Amino acid sequence: MDDSNYHLEDIPLVMDIRPYMFEPPAECVNQENSPQSSEESESDTEDNPGHRRNGTNWCECGSCEVMPTEAECICCSEIPVIDHIRDSFGIECITQHQTFIDNRLNIRVLEVSLYDYIQSDGPIDDNEPINEVYRYVAYRRFVLWVWQRLGKGNRTILPACVVSKIRDIFPSEQYTGFKCPRPI
Repeated sequence: MDDSNYHLEDIPLVMDIRPYMFEPPAECVNQENSPQSSEESESDTEDNPGHRRNGTNWCECGSCEVMPTEAECICCSEIPVIDHIRDSFGIECITQHQTFIDNRLNIRVLEVSLYDYIQSDGPIDDNEPINEVYRYVAYRRFVLWVWQRLGKGNRTILPACVVSKIRDIFPSEQYTGFKCPRPI
């Protein structure tokens, strides 16, 4: 083999390789900010009985509450992977599953996840409300349980029943709601 084509100077000593750099960015469809024709906007008025923010007639599990945006008004029965878990355990709502109760609503379990979160993402601000942090950790644990891992920048809207149950246990005066990922 001829080594004349290879020189050590040609090989970069430091490579700028980052996680997920070769994966396509996640696309977020936010129904509240999506472009609509004026006829569609007018049909989504408060008078429309199909409008999800008018009530919980869209909920099949009986545990959902109306969320701030129509996109967040989704029942656990509408998400196939969660519906499969519900059906296989014969429960009406995913929030009745013992794994959900033990691992998303138990403050002792969330404390351990909080320490892991602090270790990987750095310390939390002293002024940050602890219930907000516990909610965030509980949402993350739910995603890990159902989808295992979504990947950086990939987000999904959680069912209204899950969000409501976690908010009941860890209340706050103000909630953030679902946010699309920031472009990388």
